[in-house]
Amino acid sequence: MIAVGDANVHIMQLLDTTDRRILLALSSAAKRTGAAIATALNLGRNTVQTRMTRLENEVLDSIDRRIPPEVLGYGLLSFVELHVDQRCLGDIAAKLEAIPEVLEAHGLTGSADILVRVAAKDAEELFRVHGQLLHIDGVNRADSALSMAELVPYRTTALLQHSLSGNA
Repeated sequence: MIAVGDANVHIMQLLDTTDRRILLALSSAAKRTGAAIATALNLGRNTVQTRMTRLENEVLDSIDRRIPPEVLGYGLLSFVELHVDQRCLGDIAAKLEAIPEVLEAHGLTGSADILVRVAAKDAEELFRVHGQLLHIDGVNRADSALSMAELVPYRTTALLQHSLSGNA
């Protein structure tokens, strides 16, 4: 990761076909052993184990990303668009990170500057978090939208399959 101004930018190496095949095998059965994947993909066991270790350390998200907020009692999901003073972006990001209900935040192009994904237990808690967001120095406005249903869950398997098909 390198610092660019106040934001952090991840520099990742593109995955080769072998890495992608291993990830696809893991996506269908995450608990498969390196030996089982090596056999299924007709690769050397050491090759698979070395690559799996690198993928776990450099590519795959932590367990944190895989825990649904609903199982922790945070069943209300909201997307909040923040309109901010760009000069305060670094400080705003640090303040967002300090709010436990903020699951993620993305810098945007367009009319809003930051999209914040917020989990809350109920409407009252969402109202409190919304107030916290508005009290951050440099935040000028916040527009919220409640998630009514997750229509397409976060996924990369389809993208992984597409990248291996030669059509990517």
